[in-house]
Amino acid sequence: MPNASQVLDRVLVLEMVRVTEAAAISASSLVGRGDEKAADAAAVEAMREALNQLYMDGTVVIGEGERDEAPMLYIGEKVGSAIGKGPKIDIALDPLEGTTITAKAGPNALAVLAVAEEGNLLNAPDVYMDKIAVGPGYPQGVIDLNKTPTENVEAIAAAKGVKPSEIIACVLDRPRHEKLIAELRSIGCGIMLIPDGDVAGVIATTDPTTTIDVYMGQGGAPEGVLACAALRCVGGQFQGRLVFRNDDERARAAKWGIEDLDKVYVLEELAKGDCIFAATGVTDGSLLAGVKRVKGKMTTESVVMRASSGTVRWVKGEHRID
Repeated sequence: MPNASQVLDRVLVLEMVRVTEAAAISASSLVGRGDEKAADAAAVEAMREALNQLYMDGTVVIGEGERDEAPMLYIGEKVGSAIGKGPKIDIALDPLEGTTITAKAGPNALAVLAVAEEGNLLNAPDVYMDKIAVGPGYPQGVIDLNKTPTENVEAIAAAKGVKPSEIIACVLDRPRHEKLIAELRSIGCGIMLIPDGDVAGVIATTDPTTTIDVYMGQGGAPEGVLACAALRCVGGQFQGRLVFRNDDERARAAKWGIEDLDKVYVLEELAKGDCIFAATGVTDGSLLAGVKRVKGKMTTESVVMRASSGTVRWVKGEHRID
């Protein structure tokens, strides 16, 4: 268990919930409207405004893209009301994890945020990452990205004392995962395919009620860091390897100081030290209920976790509609 950070004590845990609530509420007005960009823009603007009200010297290390790609919450942007004098905080964020889900009113769209002391969150380039994750309770090293999916499922099954056919894997429903899905099904492994939202997919491995044992496959590297911040708080194992499709992506990695392009990152290398993770549901999902509008008010459901204490708080909010 990491030592509690006095720096993070000054950025109150519940303040993080206010930030994700603001983004979720703003995005919720566009659920099912078919406009991904508008939903994302609404969440980004609300999250940035809420972050700028906090007493901190914050730096976005994982955000909406590089400065030339994103007008707000871009990588390197400074946020907070005490730039140059407040506690130095690194911020990884996804104001709307699941833009397509939101546009189509599907499940598991979230507003997500993780914070740590300066230098403790990996500056992951916006590329794909091969990922594998399990929840707490397994012997260390039960998963290994250098092994085959079959070998990993067999190791997890052995640790649980069950057959491989009793394991359920969560996988993003993408054409790139055809071989992975075929291999898992060839050993009788159950697969929960999700349309988007692999932060929620990774976190689902920590909750026995989801029945998901392992997360596998390629998703965004930034989302990998966010998921690791959550796993640092509740336990679990994660391995990730960056995937580079072209020279432009390799150059982007070099820009962020990544030299070993084949490195397998473990949990503590992606999110170090004391971390706070917060998420608010935009649409109903396995982790959180979505925003609801009922008789002049809105209700939200959020979760906020802290690594140093292992505390997980579930927060239900009522917000008056003016």
